[in-house]
Amino acid sequence: MAASAKPIRHVLFVMCDQLRADHLSCYGHPRLHTPHIDALAARGVRYTRAYAQGSVCGASRMSTYTGRYVTSHGAVWNFVPLAVGLPTLGDHLRPHGIRCAVVGKTHVEADHEGAARLGLDTTRGAGLLAMEGGFEPYARDDGIWPPGFKVEGNAYCDWLRAHGYVSDNPWHDFANSARDADGRVLSGWEMRWADRPAAIAEPHSETPYTTDRAIDFMREAGNRPWVLHLSYIKPHWPYVAPAPYHALYTADDALPVNRDEAELEGANPVVEGYRRELVSRNFSRDDVRRKVVPAYMGLVKQIDDQLGRLFAFLGDSGLERDTLVVFTSDHGDYLGDHWLGEKELFHDPIVRVPLIVCDPRASADATRGTSCDAIAECIDLVPTILDAFGLQSSSPWLEGRSLLPTLAQRGAPGKPFAVCENSYAFRDAVRLPIGQPVDRCLMTMLCTPRWKLVHAEDLPPMLFDLERDPLERSDLGRDPAHAGVRAELLATLFDWLRARRRAPTIAPESIERWNRREVEAGILIGAW
Repeated sequence: MAASAKPIRHVLFVMCDQLRADHLSCYGHPRLHTPHIDALAARGVRYTRAYAQGSVCGASRMSTYTGRYVTSHGAVWNFVPLAVGLPTLGDHLRPHGIRCAVVGKTHVEADHEGAARLGLDTTRGAGLLAMEGGFEPYARDDGIWPPGFKVEGNAYCDWLRAHGYVSDNPWHDFANSARDADGRVLSGWEMRWADRPAAIAEPHSETPYTTDRAIDFMREAGNRPWVLHLSYIKPHWPYVAPAPYHALYTADDALPVNRDEAELEGANPVVEGYRRELVSRNFSRDDVRRKVVPAYMGLVKQIDDQLGRLFAFLGDSGLERDTLVVFTSDHGDYLGDHWLGEKELFHDPIVRVPLIVCDPRASADATRGTSCDAIAECIDLVPTILDAFGLQSSSPWLEGRSLLPTLAQRGAPGKPFAVCENSYAFRDAVRLPIGQPVDRCLMTMLCTPRWKLVHAEDLPPMLFDLERDPLERSDLGRDPAHAGVRAELLATLFDWLRARRRAPTIAPESIERWNRREVEAGILIGAW
């Protein structure tokens, strides 16, 4: 942190789920206008080459919360527990009297087995925080309640019932489904109904509710330093928006789909597997895209409007002067690009995420309203937040690095490459035809300013020339002319893997002092 910059007092850390960077007007969308997010970018720095470390929710978020790569924290996919001993953002902050809370989704899967082994009481105190990924669960809600599921003890569902939306599962039956003329539920899990309005008044839908809880937290928190992780579940499916957002856009407002027939010829076996998934087969249909993409856009627009409410509250309450704001997403959504749906692979619509950081201090005035083209990673957010509070950001736990230098100076260098990982072991349509055992299904992406390599064990690599093929339609993974490029990138990836922080419980400076301490203590090994 610059010596002249006083420590920040608060951090608002906003994350959207499954939000593509190119669906914000400050990132170039011509029809989907997001003025409040754009205004945040005008007050801060917009990163154009920020990458997630996982291409599914769970792995990506665990990297962002721990400041460690997927290989290092081990929560390789959704619903894989985060080891109880791994410190997260909240664990770094809490000893310094900084409250760290969440409103919305985290996707943290509790390590109950590890907690039981250690005899932790997971219902309160440190044990509860460990099960919540270090976040105080002020209003945690991961959503996603399938139809037919009886939801009990969920604050949002209970709140909906209190407002007249009475059913076993009001999240599904009202907030994420439509109605036909006879009042029957048109489930949001079926994308055919994406052009219908949700059966709920807009103020009662998920995004306004989540914003309300965030404002409640900030009102209650007082002047004590805090970090609030405001984590919107939208525009993640079900692709259902309340009126009027369901009808703000048409298919003509959508970005052209990025795919061509040549991509289907001789595709990598892993890509072929993901194209066999139901979601990819459906998103490859133009009629599906024409219904779903406008709904997705409407959900993004609703988020921007709600952030307008939130930013107005920050300004009116005076919090804006002392609050660092971070805006990002955990990954994107294919929406039919490359003949794919959902996420999990490594094309830019998935792994290159929006990232805007607004530092209110004078030390950041030189970069206000600029864009930064240097490579950044989501694991950089924990050290950035620690740095902003004036705390040590070079903990042996952390593999990211602070972004504050890029906020203080234009042209500050970024990273030479970004890494993202995923396992296809959880997808039978991908793994079984290839015949891979589950422990050899890890894929690793290495992305430099020009090249993107994806390594998969026992299979051909994928390679894209981002300079000549920015749309990533031509896989050069088996092209003999690029064998040298692949070898060089694979060597870089191997160097990266060998450099992981393998001794996270001891600081490097403690290791440096160790031999001297032995001698000073009179431990004379081998003396005669």
